[in-house]
Amino acid sequence: MDDALALSALVLALSGQLVQEIHTRVSQQGFEDLRPVHGFAFARIAAGDATTADLAEHLGVTKQAAAQLVADLVRTGYLDRRPHPGDARARLLELTERGRAATRAADQAARSAVAPWREALGEARFTALVSDLTRIAPRGPIRPVW
Repeated sequence: MDDALALSALVLALSGQLVQEIHTRVSQQGFEDLRPVHGFAFARIAAGDATTADLAEHLGVTKQAAAQLVADLVRTGYLDRRPHPGDARARLLELTERGRAATRAADQAARSAVAPWREALGEARFTALVSDLTRIAPRGPIRPVW
């Protein structure tokens, strides 16, 4: 297998493994009603000034699918909607305290999930890997770290 295909396969495998491990750890912290897609939604919402349309674009789904996801997250207490200051038709989405708690649980789960990688690579190589991936990531970090 050439390097490009090997890299593609490895990144996809690690990505799937990481998403599943974070999901499992978040569920174990009491957020059993969340699915991995919710984490991707929370990442966009936590970045600020997100509408349902913004969320749909971020997730690559229809506005209707995003609206259903938002309705579910509002109903389960993870999100609130508030008026958009510049568009009377739109609503801004924000995480509730429960949503922020789930995000903190996901952050801790991510740290725990990659700890073996840090150990296997050593601090210098791990830091270099993070730096290299940051350079090639299409949008850089998707939300601030709390």
